[in-house]
Amino acid sequence: MRTDAETAAQNLDSALRQLTTLSGVSMHSITRTCVGTAGENVPLVAEWLRGAIMSRVTGELLLLGDVEIALDAAFFGEAGVLVLAGTGSNVAGRISTGTLISAGGWGPVLADQGSGNKIGLEGLRTAFLAKDEGRFTRLLQDVMDFWRLTTLDLLVEHANRFPPPDFSELTELVVRAAELGDEVAADVLHKEGEALAYLAQLVMRRLQSMAGNHEWVPPIAFAGSIMEKVSPVREAMIAAVQREFPHVRTLAGVVDPIAGAVWRARHQ
Repeated sequence: MRTDAETAAQNLDSALRQLTTLSGVSMHSITRTCVGTAGENVPLVAEWLRGAIMSRVTGELLLLGDVEIALDAAFFGEAGVLVLAGTGSNVAGRISTGTLISAGGWGPVLADQGSGNKIGLEGLRTAFLAKDEGRFTRLLQDVMDFWRLTTLDLLVEHANRFPPPDFSELTELVVRAAELGDEVAADVLHKEGEALAYLAQLVMRRLQSMAGNHEWVPPIAFAGSIMEKVSPVREAMIAAVQREFPHVRTLAGVVDPIAGAVWRARHQ
């Protein structure tokens, strides 16, 4: 969605060549491929992927959501909840019958709670609010330095331009400021963790209703760079969920969604 078809095809060809080199397996001897993508329900994405991959790789193609293959990486087709937060975010859950439900995942304008994009954007928004309130934060100066801007007016202009800048680039600045004791930055990370928890709680309640068992608490797994590297978001998210589901089991670390795609391709 963010590049032209020719460039996307070149990128795919490069990736397949690397895959053949690393694995020693020809793309003409594949029996089944599973692809997980954030845009599986977008016709432009799905149609391009089907045409591009099936013309280059033999066998059956399974086109799934990125959060679904992450669920498979964590639970191998069994019930559970997956919280994915990287550049974007999504929360999905599944009961033992295989029925899948989700919350969030509507993109950077409509959702993406707890994501890198949202943390960067909310960090900047909250920093400007702090300026209006007369509260100190280092975030405004840090962002100006990062974007090589010399005045606050230029920062306002840059942040409001169209198309917008990549706010996910600012995530590291927010995390670093929080580590240095900046209360504004720390509050952003905490709130985004709680926003993710709210989505997880929605999914967990719906799974309980679908399973007809309100005593059952589905386990939670994690995926994505924010869940892996930004512990304040993860910790705030878990603490908020535990207030409603005190006995919830959370899997350590993060899962590799690619492992779920391979598992699904092998076991479909």
